[in-house]
Amino acid sequence: MGGDASTGAGAAPDATSAAASPGEEATEGDTPARASALPGDEADETEATRLLGIAVSALGGAEREGQTAMTRAVERALSHREHALIQAGTGTGKSLAYLVPAVTHAARHDERVVVSTATLALQRQVFTKDLPRVLDALEPELGGRPDVALFKGRGNYLCRHKMAGGYGEPDDDMLPIQAGPTSELGKEVARLHAWAEETETGDRDDLVPGVSHRAWSQVSVTGRECLESKCPMLKECFSQRVRDHAARSKVVVTNHAVLGVQAASHDMIGEHAALIVDEAHELVSRITSSATHELTVQRIDRAGSAARRVGVLSDDLDRAARAVDAALGDCEPGRLRLGLPEALAEAIDLTRAAARAMVSELQKLSKDQGEGGRPGESASATTKVAHAAVTEVFDVCEELLGEHGRYVIWLAPPDGDYESRQAVRIVAAPLDVAGLVRERLIQDKAAVFTSATLALGGNFDSMARHLGIDDPVSMDAGSPFDYGKQGILYVAKHLPRPGAGGISEEALDELAELITAAGGRTLGLFSSHRAGQAAAEAMRARLDVPVLYQLDDQLPTLVERFREDPRACLFGSTSLWQGIDVPGTTAQLVVIDRIPFPRPDEPIAQARTEAVAQSGGNGFMAVSATHAALLMAQGAGRLIRTHGDRGVVAVLDSRLATARYGGYLARSMPPLWGTSDRTVVLDALRRLDAAAGD
Repeated sequence: MGGDASTGAGAAPDATSAAASPGEEATEGDTPARASALPGDEADETEATRLLGIAVSALGGAEREGQTAMTRAVERALSHREHALIQAGTGTGKSLAYLVPAVTHAARHDERVVVSTATLALQRQVFTKDLPRVLDALEPELGGRPDVALFKGRGNYLCRHKMAGGYGEPDDDMLPIQAGPTSELGKEVARLHAWAEETETGDRDDLVPGVSHRAWSQVSVTGRECLESKCPMLKECFSQRVRDHAARSKVVVTNHAVLGVQAASHDMIGEHAALIVDEAHELVSRITSSATHELTVQRIDRAGSAARRVGVLSDDLDRAARAVDAALGDCEPGRLRLGLPEALAEAIDLTRAAARAMVSELQKLSKDQGEGGRPGESASATTKVAHAAVTEVFDVCEELLGEHGRYVIWLAPPDGDYESRQAVRIVAAPLDVAGLVRERLIQDKAAVFTSATLALGGNFDSMARHLGIDDPVSMDAGSPFDYGKQGILYVAKHLPRPGAGGISEEALDELAELITAAGGRTLGLFSSHRAGQAAAEAMRARLDVPVLYQLDDQLPTLVERFREDPRACLFGSTSLWQGIDVPGTTAQLVVIDRIPFPRPDEPIAQARTEAVAQSGGNGFMAVSATHAALLMAQGAGRLIRTHGDRGVVAVLDSRLATARYGGYLARSMPPLWGTSDRTVVLDALRRLDAAAGD
């Protein structure tokens, strides 16, 4: 982000100062809070740090103090079977910092190490780019290279058996939109069949351009639907080939979705000695999502339809579905604090009993088909699909009727329709996942959790609690960036406190002034789509700069247009807060419209807040403030991506400067120079714009 933010020009002072506490300006000498270093964190060279030097040199880079410290910390955690939390800011080079000791440990100790990333895209980068470079650099030193593998869920691969007709044709009610060969869906499926003849991996990520989820579902199966060892095309199975290779490999790269299944359901990865979790701040939400299930009348009906296709009568399940439908008709959306209403509980109990009986019949049918020598015919696969659908219904009913307090249960409107007063979904989510992480992922293992945002409010306590780590060792590897010199944190202290009706006119006026001073070049992060869309419409009407909105197109397309046009603005919610990497002059202004607390009526956050309060803690700080701090840190982190970047993070929520919790949130963000002086900020943005040019 070109330009000079120097003291003499009225921008941020030339000082490495931390963001101020609420209502205070950062002063010379302020420093960001640091977490305690790992025990034995001496500067002595170890095998891993020596090999890191070799790897960095082979890649043409230079060693960084934080990267070396992190490598030493990961090496120690792996060798001592410790649980470690390591914060590593953008630019630290954390991928190399954990891959070098991971590869070294696997080679020297003949132990299996699993590395997990937050997204499929990051998983792909680690496996196809970072890991091969490390292996190439270290092979002469290690005397060989350990086997490595990529591990993803079965649904990410083409299913040969399904494409060959092994699963039969779905009924009309199983495929809501029927598509002919000339429809968009039909064209996508035809392209998938053509691609299947040439691909060596069957991996959805290798298909460019991609296809819709609906098209992909026509050529893939879920883990529950897969025939596994009974599949007649097992030797040709893309997914099984990957799993077999992973079982033999010493370094396995997977993703948080797999860890979610591992924690909430069943073992997928197999025995391993160590786990390294990158982007660990997202793990709790991913596991919560994996362990969250819902029941709808449509799901029950589809399960019954799937069973009828293989000759299993579903009369009892059909009657149960009608009972659920009738019971839901009397209910409005909302959290069920005291358990299920009587009529709904009775309907779910009927559904559970009917599903249990059908699961038994389907199991017997599947066994008979196998003994009859017909496991390769479509009947066997169709039975597996029916068994999966009915079992899912049964499992959700079990959770809904289980021990009160273990799950958060609520009734929800149709997806995205928050104004509806009609409940159509019954949802169950775990109240807490710390126990799942502790017992299913890290017990008796070395575990390293790393991210740019783990120390919230200046320490690791919140993250350790949410991850179920009782006594972690922790360190902050720092960042190579001088945030106090490179960026400004501007809090619009003069604006009124945000209300419940979206973004205020005063905030829109402020936003227009900031964007005008910046000459566009703005990444707008909004706490809701409602506020983001209102802001986009207002700025399009007021300003002569392109304003892109997250829902206008595919996100990668929008980000590319944002990069290409120096005057463009990109607004959005949710996914824009994390993972967007736009260094240079593209985003010299990052605007956060309001502190992103969870919705007051969000059932999981609400229940977790109450649970903390009942145990004597501060529920608001433990849940809502932690959630907001994490997103604020991630959002502000979009500004400084390289040593040359300069710019402003503008927060249009005065509570960051006036509320008691503001200091906690500010300490969670990168230590930019803080100010509430509007004139200083507008002048700095104008200079940055002039220096950047077109």
